[in-house]
Amino acid sequence: MKTWDLILVGGGLANGLIAWRLKQRHPTLTILMLESGDAPGGNHTWSFHQGDLTPAQHSWLAPLVGHRWQGYDVHFPDLTRTLPHDYFTVTSERFAQAISALLQEHLLTNVTVSRITDREVELSDGRRFTAGAVIDGRGSRPSPHLTIGYQSFVGQEWRLARPHGLQRPILMDARVAQGAGYRFVYTLPLSADRVLIEDTHYIDGAQLDASVARQHIADYARDQGWQLSELVREEQGSLPITLAGDNAAFWQALRRQPVSGLRAGLFHATTGYSLPLAVRLADRIANAPSLHQAALFDLIARFAGHHWQTQGYFRLLNRMLFLAGAPDQRWRVMQRFYQLDEQLIARFYAGQLQATDKLRILMGKPPVPVVGALKALLHTHHPLRAKK
Repeated sequence: MKTWDLILVGGGLANGLIAWRLKQRHPTLTILMLESGDAPGGNHTWSFHQGDLTPAQHSWLAPLVGHRWQGYDVHFPDLTRTLPHDYFTVTSERFAQAISALLQEHLLTNVTVSRITDREVELSDGRRFTAGAVIDGRGSRPSPHLTIGYQSFVGQEWRLARPHGLQRPILMDARVAQGAGYRFVYTLPLSADRVLIEDTHYIDGAQLDASVARQHIADYARDQGWQLSELVREEQGSLPITLAGDNAAFWQALRRQPVSGLRAGLFHATTGYSLPLAVRLADRIANAPSLHQAALFDLIARFAGHHWQTQGYFRLLNRMLFLAGAPDQRWRVMQRFYQLDEQLIARFYAGQLQATDKLRILMGKPPVPVVGALKALLHTHHPLRAKK
């Protein structure tokens, strides 16, 4: 039986970028990817900011980037602002084409994994594969060691009857009716007459009523004066937003199985963005002296542990967003944030806040009631239960 250098279980963003970067650095490596769907990448859109990556990372990722805009807008009831930093998007279609061409016959799609260990994978049809290491990148996994909320959304890509007139993305339009949590509409202008519109909610549970979200999208388009002509595609998702947890117990439960992406907790705790961390992990693995299981698990665990430590402040902010104030008033937290210095905002998205940034974000009159804000800041466990 052939032994591969590396087996990637799941063809999502994180595993795809690991394969992409490893093949750039070490083209002779034998890498097998096992994907349950028709193609790697699924049905997703991944975006990121200019300052999220280094120039070198922008360079090696560039072939996968489908769209780039100069700046982006945000809208709130009492604030409209344009931020100058470039914004980028990787589409699942472009991602699938690139990864499929890279791996060719070493990409197996429409397969079901029945058993996985750190060095072996067995499929439901009985086929078995062994490797120096196996990385499980099959998405977020429930854990009793994490307390989380969700950023749940329904997104629709529409072709319009006439050009939309947008020059850049709208990352947050919170001038919409609120509800059981912070709600906003996210918009990406993909061409002159094609636009992605996402109805997004920060809510306690993962489930979002898709029919209601679709109506929200139709209402928003009408309010913008856009005539919807052809639905190109629809995507739905629920990104975990971490509020508290026991990271050591989370990793102990893995029993030294290397993991990646959301399964490893590698996402921005507040925004849910995962591409920057997937890029950084791919770089780390491509530069690693060994891809043996033990060394690979330790590398990923150290990387994720450092990320957990740096995200403590963001988890604190999440508790304010989810726990402080009435649900239909939580937009005030984000409106106040977007009044801050543009470089601070860029560092926030990159997860690289300075000590003075952290103080600045919390200075002044709280945008939510003082008692609620203090309770949220002090809580490390709260009514939101870890999803099991």
